[in-house]
Amino acid sequence: MAWKTQQIPDLSGRIAVVTGATSGLGLASARDLASHGAHVVMTARNVGRGEQALATVKAAVPTASVEVRPLDTSSLESVRAFAESWEGPLDILLNNAGVMAVPYSLSPDGFELHIATNHLGHFALTGLLLPALESASAARVVTVSSQAAKQPATSFEDLVGDTDYNKWKAYARSKLANLLFALEFQRRLTVAGSSVSSLAAHPGLAATGLFTGDSDRMASIVKVVGQSPDAGALPQLRAATDPNARGGEYYGPSFAQLRGAPKKVAPGKAAADPVAARSLWSQSESLTGVVYAFD
Repeated sequence: MAWKTQQIPDLSGRIAVVTGATSGLGLASARDLASHGAHVVMTARNVGRGEQALATVKAAVPTASVEVRPLDTSSLESVRAFAESWEGPLDILLNNAGVMAVPYSLSPDGFELHIATNHLGHFALTGLLLPALESASAARVVTVSSQAAKQPATSFEDLVGDTDYNKWKAYARSKLANLLFALEFQRRLTVAGSSVSSLAAHPGLAATGLFTGDSDRMASIVKVVGQSPDAGALPQLRAATDPNARGGEYYGPSFAQLRGAPKKVAPGKAAADPVAARSLWSQSESLTGVVYAFD
């Protein structure tokens, strides 16, 4: 039977953080988690846009328990401020925020913007929130990747990335990093005997705001055959809430991993490489200054 949001269990008493919740997959995820009883913290780079998104959720779910907090995952200062303000346990962390195929630029910390926003910020955020996750009962971290993770990606050796920059290769690299991180995190959680689980998901071909203003051929294809943000959010929602989902699993659309109901999918050879994952983990700790302290 195809998995639908109606199969999300009662989440009353659970607390969820959804990064990048102002539009697209993040907004849809925040709404559906809230509609099933979770208290949802919606993060936003722009608090004004965050308040608009919160109003959208409240209009769809009048009983929703939601709030907006500022967070820019491209900035380690912003990530640390968010984590330092956190109090109490955290049940669901949905690492969703991201940028896609943007012109070359550097983050406030001097890293190429895709890898900073999509990977390093979430790596730091998850590590800093790990005590809150471990204080909850069976918390889950879901990191959003992409089919682009299977495409040829640029090297992880230069995270400034100003040599032969290609916006789609830079995006693919960041999405591969997301997947390497999610799977390596689960390996380390297992060794530590932690109650936290790490999963990954991708939306297939979803017509989200990330494509706005992009004149590339990909944007045209998505407008024709892409599924809605609501449908694209289903894999990450299943990973976050399905009682039968397990750490280390990866969820994506059922039809050619492009659209359709969410199911478990294979991560691909590059993402399943534990040597590459350990190398990326070590580099991420060094660049962010965040070292995971497992109980």
